[in-house]
Amino acid sequence: MATSSSSPGTKRRPGLPRVGRELYFVLVLLGLFALGFLGLALAGGWEESWEQVMQLSVLQLAALLALSLVNYLFRGLRWHLFACRLGIPLGLRANIRHFLGGFAMTATPGRVGELVRMRWISREAGWPFTRSAPLVLVDRASDLAAMGLILAGALSLSTMGIKGALTVAVLALVAAVVATRPALLTALVTLAYRTTGWLPRLFARIRSAARSLKQFSTAPVIAGSLTLGLAGWVAEGYAFHLLLGWMGADIGFFNAVAIFVFSTLAGGLTGAPGGVGGAEAAMIALLKLHGIPLEVSVPATAVIRVTTLWFAIGLGLLVFPFAERASLKAKSKAVA
Repeated sequence: MATSSSSPGTKRRPGLPRVGRELYFVLVLLGLFALGFLGLALAGGWEESWEQVMQLSVLQLAALLALSLVNYLFRGLRWHLFACRLGIPLGLRANIRHFLGGFAMTATPGRVGELVRMRWISREAGWPFTRSAPLVLVDRASDLAAMGLILAGALSLSTMGIKGALTVAVLALVAAVVATRPALLTALVTLAYRTTGWLPRLFARIRSAARSLKQFSTAPVIAGSLTLGLAGWVAEGYAFHLLLGWMGADIGFFNAVAIFVFSTLAGGLTGAPGGVGGAEAAMIALLKLHGIPLEVSVPATAVIRVTTLWFAIGLGLLVFPFAERASLKAKSKAVA
């Protein structure tokens, strides 16, 4: 029988993850989010803004959360598709658990904390980071491709023009193409290293991950991942459309989707945790350009961000301990 060398006083209980730092980021970000909207609500009329929120029923809020959940589940299925294609020997339940649990780290700068998914894969499948890293690249690229296509389509069918939106859509699509073309991405990484000469080991790992992307370049994988991504992001765009209608500010489906997707992409470009600040500012500004007053645009933006970004973070925090516990259990079995 194997014995532990740790003393009872120092033995760490499996399944109790260190989430203090992650909770700190979440609380700080939530505080900034709340303060920002409090200031905007006071500027636009606190009572009017609060009245708009209170008019929403429990069923309506549940519908918004359900549409967000559709997005997460579809993208989770896409993550599973990519994991299977890469050859990671884990089932659907584990892959969905990793994907949802990673949302707990959305509040970290640049969302780098979501790389915790790689840690779980390493523990459960015995794969080093360099082998599973292509998952992160292809997942982000697929989101960019889906959102770029949705934004371009919504703009062509909407009645409003968003300055810079077409450029953002094109950049998103270009980034998606580059990230899914191994030869092109490898060449760009090599060029970047030769230009800077920095971090040779990191650039070598990125090149290695880029070469592995060829496994995702087949037509069935591209079609399947795009379908899941498009369906997921359109569901959240539709939620924004419904919310505006319930608040008496129906601007049309395609206009609402265009504003939602553009604002989400714009927030991501700022590099801020969760896109907080940039996404909300873009959304409120675009609604104002469409004639929506602050007493409606501010609560609408707050509600949609709570039912999308903050719902994802909350869901991630719920799943995180289970993902951590399962990965530690798998690791201990492998060592035994």
